[in-house]
Amino acid sequence: MSQHETGAHGVAAEATGVSRTVEAIGADGSSGPDGADGIAEPDRATGASGADGTPEVVDLPAIARAASREAGGVPPDLLADYLPAAADAARTGRRLVTMELAQYGRAGERAAESGVALRGLVDLYLSATWRLWRELPGLADLRAAGLGVLRAADDAVAAAAEGFERAHLSIARREEAERLEFVDDLLSGRDAADLLVRGERLGLRLAGPHLVVLAEYASGVRATRPLGKETDRLVAEAAAPSPSLTITRGGRLVAVTGVSDGGEASRVAVALARALARGHPDLLPDEPRPWRVAFGRAYPGPGGVRRSYDEAGDALEVAARLGMPDPVVDASDLLIYQVILRDRTAITDLVGALLTPLTQARGGAGPLLATLQEYYACGGVAAEAARRLHLSVRAVTYRLARVRELTGRDPADPAQGLALRVAVIGARMLDWPAVPLGA
Repeated sequence: MSQHETGAHGVAAEATGVSRTVEAIGADGSSGPDGADGIAEPDRATGASGADGTPEVVDLPAIARAASREAGGVPPDLLADYLPAAADAARTGRRLVTMELAQYGRAGERAAESGVALRGLVDLYLSATWRLWRELPGLADLRAAGLGVLRAADDAVAAAAEGFERAHLSIARREEAERLEFVDDLLSGRDAADLLVRGERLGLRLAGPHLVVLAEYASGVRATRPLGKETDRLVAEAAAPSPSLTITRGGRLVAVTGVSDGGEASRVAVALARALARGHPDLLPDEPRPWRVAFGRAYPGPGGVRRSYDEAGDALEVAARLGMPDPVVDASDLLIYQVILRDRTAITDLVGALLTPLTQARGGAGPLLATLQEYYACGGVAAEAARRLHLSVRAVTYRLARVRELTGRDPADPAQGLALRVAVIGARMLDWPAVPLGA
């Protein structure tokens, strides 16, 4: 990791202690801006020193850089204003105040977000502490003993933090493996009694109603940033007070949540969509999203979770086939399409019987099929269909007349148009005419 200087900090001291005054200095010697946390950085502490009365200055940036090197290159700016605050505490005996502790808490958050290990962060602070102690004047009688204690504490805490991280990682891996195995067994229909017990260990009471929310990227699109624990937190907050469980399975994010107030599905779906959106900050508001989120209906028992999972999966497939623009879809809104797909042979026969004659038109079936799709999508209004297709109304009415000539059915007639409309939906779901029928 790159090393950054914390600023031109200095502590001047006299033989009996350290006197601290604050003066923010920029790189050019002029008054500088506030620090990263909105607080002016303490730059220099002055006071009388030796026999000639000149101040002694402790080079805090040098201490920070040395601590950074010893901690394996952890950025020294994660110390915030810890060194001048610690020097002042050594002089006055005061405790660190809430504002200072809040700064260090934010520094810890920045460290975690940038991938700095806990042991590295702890080592940075402890290394800076004992190096500061070594430089403080007026403590000659305590320095040797204190330095030994601080160095021992530095080594011990760094080792303990490393052990903590190893154990934490091992536990996290075991828990993740248990969650994956549980969801695989749940969705494959294993013994229900065993699943109820294991589900309770993971916080799910499967005897009650649960639903599944799925999220996936479009084919060929890769996530630009890992979600991990962030997804668990977002789903848990959105589902609360109902319990939830989130895993990645088969390239999809799978969120299982209990149901208490009925709003869990939409809240979790929206939370997942926002999490995915943060991975693509450059997308314009009207630009198609390279992901989609779908949720099934709530059902009780382990079998209910499987049913909701299947509904959500079918909804993702249907939405992709139909090219639906909404990135969040409710499986209950797509039931008619799932009914159509359920009897693939029948819908294939319908498309073949009603729409195959369109291939005789000049330019093939594609333009006429596109016209029918938009015509039905806008409620049978030719003028609106023309606007969507960027055609004249005359061109649209001509195409509708050609459909009537070739198929023998009038798109505007409610009885005849119903069969045509279902056939058009079936053609979109079968990707006809791009994919031959029966392929």
